[in-house]
Amino acid sequence: MAITKVLGSKPADCFQFQDPNSWTCMTELVSDVVVEVGDFSFHLHKFPLMSRSGTLQKLISEAAAGADDGEPCSVELHDVPGGAAAFELAARFCYDVRAELDAGNVVALRCAAEHLGMTEDHGGEGNLVEQAEAFLRDVLGSWDDALRALRSCDGALLPLAEELLVVPRCIDALASKACADPTLFGWPMVEYYTARGLEETVMWNGIATTGKPRSPGPDWWYKQASSLKLPVYKRLITVMRSKGMSPENIAGSLTHYAKRHLSGLTRHSGYVGGGGASGTVLSDVEQRALLEEIVALLPVERGVATTRFLLGLLRTATILNAGAACRDALERMAGNQLEEAALEDLLIPNTGYAVETLYDVDCVQRMLEQFVAANTSAFAASPEITDEAQLVDGPSGELMPISTVAKLVDGYLAEVATDTNVKLSKFQSIAELVPDYARAIDDGIYRAIDIYLKAHSWLTASEREQLCRLMNCQKLSLEACTHAAQNERLPLRVVVQVLFFEQLRLRTTVAGWFFVADNVDQGSPIAAGRYAPERSGELDFGAGPPEEDGDDDDDEARNNVRSSSSATMGVDDIRQRVVELEEECSSMREEIHRIGKPKGALSRLFRKLGLGGRSAARRQQQQPPPPPTSSGDERRKSMSLEC
Repeated sequence: MAITKVLGSKPADCFQFQDPNSWTCMTELVSDVVVEVGDFSFHLHKFPLMSRSGTLQKLISEAAAGADDGEPCSVELHDVPGGAAAFELAARFCYDVRAELDAGNVVALRCAAEHLGMTEDHGGEGNLVEQAEAFLRDVLGSWDDALRALRSCDGALLPLAEELLVVPRCIDALASKACADPTLFGWPMVEYYTARGLEETVMWNGIATTGKPRSPGPDWWYKQASSLKLPVYKRLITVMRSKGMSPENIAGSLTHYAKRHLSGLTRHSGYVGGGGASGTVLSDVEQRALLEEIVALLPVERGVATTRFLLGLLRTATILNAGAACRDALERMAGNQLEEAALEDLLIPNTGYAVETLYDVDCVQRMLEQFVAANTSAFAASPEITDEAQLVDGPSGELMPISTVAKLVDGYLAEVATDTNVKLSKFQSIAELVPDYARAIDDGIYRAIDIYLKAHSWLTASEREQLCRLMNCQKLSLEACTHAAQNERLPLRVVVQVLFFEQLRLRTTVAGWFFVADNVDQGSPIAAGRYAPERSGELDFGAGPPEEDGDDDDDEARNNVRSSSSATMGVDDIRQRVVELEEECSSMREEIHRIGKPKGALSRLFRKLGLGGRSAARRQQQQPPPPPTSSGDERRKSMSLEC
């Protein structure tokens, strides 16, 4: 609950408001002084005011000297801090009329009492300055009341509040409470959480049981602190940092403040409740100044602010035309944690009249360079990594960020490739920043290259070949190879490379199957050896050959049967796989002839690859099938694809 205090003992209705904008103290005596405060007039009496206020004593004495006898004197107090509301409270105190103090008016009353000279010299013990100061100390003990008192230090009240150290004391009290552990001493410190917990009731057999107060999380103060104006909020964050608040909490509060006040960031992030501290939308100039201040306050530690938030600030800074230092800082912080970015966050629009591309590709290039520079140690530690499994399944966690960024860059290049104004050199420079080993497969960069070739159909043959050098044909998946073999936009040299490496991959696979078949053939005695330990235990290499008996002959016969059956099953399986491979080779030949019949050196290359055309296929069909053999070497010779 909010803290309040009542001053005075007389009934509050002694002061009555009368039109037009005038206050009158209802006593038996006629008013003999009129105090003008702004648009309001206070019809009061000299003695109560002069006995409690040194300033009023001086002004009334001067005004009475020049006034006519029997006429009330007039005093002007247009510069009183807090205006008519604060002077009304001070006048009630002079008449000992009941007045209620709270966190919203105590600062104004404290400043008005100081301005009116209502100190110990003109009020003795229990003067207004002393009363207001005592209540202000009670207000600073509560987060909500201290925040409300700080928000009241505005406008003409601010200079005197700073002079009386009211603002620094409020900020220090708020920072101390935010930095403290909310679970200590039975807090929460925010009455909102306690009230919410007490309002939650549970019905049990018709009896309402009050819920327990909930303990707030580390972000309990974000929303209320974001209601402060930027100069005061900046001072609050600075004091919190000096008191040891964690960078994560500092960044979290700045994120909440930016989403509340920056309308451009609000539209992008979907945050509801934007606008300034007073609920009004700030102008572009005010938003630009606010954004630059927030960026200056952001902690430099990596990961304390989300990459999405940083890129959102960068997009807003570009739209608002913020300073170069602000944008450079955002690019540096976002580049250090680029692996956490999403593709849509990188699509930062270009602004201005002199730009050519739709998206700011230079900005993304600078962030990627920053990421590579920040992770140079990880790259240098493993410069010759060729095993794709190390990027996916390996224990080296340092390589995961670069593989994630590689996929992100491939997706970004595919998005910007449709822009006809993206130059080939710019496309290549961005793609080449990602090391080759960072990509487990090159399907992503192949897709980006294909989109770029489609949007830039005027590229020369040499430029197309230069662009295709960005991808590694050996790291394309089967689907990508199939697409590349039919892609008329690719240079013929690239198509041949794709087919060559695919054929090489098929041959490697077949050779691996043959190796398995050899192991099956050569391993049959080993398999049979599982039944041989009993015999091997009877062997004595110094006593000559063992004696033969009927049981040994039966065991050997059974082992031979098992070996023969396992070898037969292995050969049948491999034959079936070879048939499947022959079908794939036939389909590849048809695709090659569909593209166009090669001539000269290309024809010889195709014949070496086993893609010699119809004559080779006809020779294969006319050749009689080889007779089955039992030797492993002869089976490999009879089942070769002749390709």
